Amino acid sequence: MKEWCIATASAEYVAHMEDVLEVYTQPYDPLRPVVCLDETSRQLIEERRIPVTQPGQVELVDYEYRRCGVVNLFMMFEPLAAKRFVEVTNTRTRVDFAHCIKELVDIHYPHAEKILLVMDNLNTHSIASLYQAFPPAQARRLAEKLEIHHTPKHASWLNMAEIEISVLARQCLAGYSVSADDMRAKVNAWQFRRNSACLSVDWHFTTADARIKLKKLYPVFA
Repeated sequence: MKEWCIATASAEYVAHMEDVLEVYTQPYDPLRPVVCLDETSRQLIEERRIPVTQPGQVELVDYEYRRCGVVNLFMMFEPLAAKRFVEVTNTRTRVDFAHCIKELVDIHYPHAEKILLVMDNLNTHSIASLYQAFPPAQARRLAEKLEIHHTPKHASWLNMAEIEISVLARQCLAGYSVSADDMRAKVNAWQFRRNSACLSVDWHFTTADARIKLKKLYPVFA
């Protein structure tokens, strides 16, 4: 059974939606990269019995397994450059998010003047997380590198990082991973292949489309 979050018509929703859609119209600029960020959790699982494989037949996997904890995956995706960076962490805290942002700023985009960051309103996705993880001067330095654009509530479809997470899940996360290191190895290999092939998301939905197709979400004027 699929579950859907139904958006409620409001000025706040459409304001955030149109803001993100306008960001997506920006031309490629290495000094002002548009980066989408999202995260997901995955269960670590150890198989209790070795799968049975025979040439020309489907692999048989036993239903018995052992839970080995949970890891969090941060997806940082720059659509116009067809680049993604996935960070696997053992926890999902403000500090984890802050270190992810530091890696984004200092390692992946050290020469950017400003990173246009699209993400949702999760409570850890805020400038406050930087101040919880780093001394004030360092937190301020990182914050000044960001131009944050939040998606509306119940609008994961609007974040292209969510699309990349779906691709990651289908292509890389279907099997079992027994440890965080095992997960990192699989994710890094997937990331390398996809980046090397310059694969991206072909986004076409615009503000003009939203005002027609999502008209019911806009406030009504007499």
